[in-house]
Amino acid sequence: MAYVVTEACVKCKYTDCVDVCPVDCFHEGPNFLAIDPDECIDCTLCVAECPVEAIYAEDDVPAGQKPFIALNAELAKTWPVIIQRKDPLPEHAHWATVQDKLDLLEK
Repeated sequence: MAYVVTEACVKCKYTDCVDVCPVDCFHEGPNFLAIDPDECIDCTLCVAECPVEAIYAEDDVPAGQKPFIALNAELAKTWPVIIQRKDPLPEHAHWATVQDKLDLLEK
């Protein structure tokens, strides 16, 4: 079972999770992070680091967020690996409280 980045990450892109990942399974897109399910070792370290609670175990992804399971797998195949923390996106504080952002995800 892998971990999954969900909608709360869109347009925020906090990267605190990247710093604690022991296997470098995070991939970076323009305004979202994705976890490669083939690389994730289910260590749970990233979950506590996410300030917007965007990361869930695959079995615990909320019903409305289920499309993000396949989306993480798809995007991780094409986006580059990110291994160091970066600053969040400029308007992260505003976007952290917005819901229904899937259409804003830039691939």
